[in-house]
Amino acid sequence: MQEIQLRGMLTDCIRKESEKLLGYEIGVIELRLMAYIVYVVMNERRIDQSKVNAEEGAILQKWREAGHMEGGASGVTISKKFWTILTKLMWLGYVNIEGTE
Repeated sequence: MQEIQLRGMLTDCIRKESEKLLGYEIGVIELRLMAYIVYVVMNERRIDQSKVNAEEGAILQKWREAGHMEGGASGVTISKKFWTILTKLMWLGYVNIEGTE
């Protein structure tokens, strides 16, 4: 029986794709933070610190150290490569939940 995927659910497909794209398997918190970052860079361009907990802050710092992004509350920029990674994982986790191309 095939697993039913809900929006924002971490699946084996997403884990494998993140391993391929980032070099490690992401967790559900990181997947959902990616959705927030996509929203931020397309809209306010600033991270609202009241919407980020300590675990998410550590993930943001990991992304900064990897060169994927710069900034935070004063303004956010991300690399084109990271944008491509985010949108691929968002496609798998939020858009293509039926598993079709």
